[in-house]
Amino acid sequence: MKRNPLKLNPLQLRTLTLLQEMAKYPNLSTRNEETGEVFLSNIPQPHGDHFHVGRRVVMAKDATGLNNQAVWVALERKGMAKATFPYAITLTVAGLTYDTGLSDVILHGADH
Repeated sequence: MKRNPLKLNPLQLRTLTLLQEMAKYPNLSTRNEETGEVFLSNIPQPHGDHFHVGRRVVMAKDATGLNNQAVWVALERKGMAKATFPYAITLTVAGLTYDTGLSDVILHGADH
């Protein structure tokens, strides 16, 4: 299977990785059991140079796409999401299952 078949750029890949992680937490997301899609409207904001997603830590520099309308539009155009920038984004099943290959790179274990 080809890596990154939709040719998402690095910022889009990082953003999708973060959204996929947020989708795992009920305090950040709501799953539609009928469609399998996940609605996200409680996107964490960085404090200092990082923010937390569950027990994971994300560096703010890896999360700039969360506040970038062009990234949301691109994810929507490629079928990964349905966006209402800047308020909410819904990850489609395709978006939830897309292998970005970045989870271990930008999601760090929390120690505080």
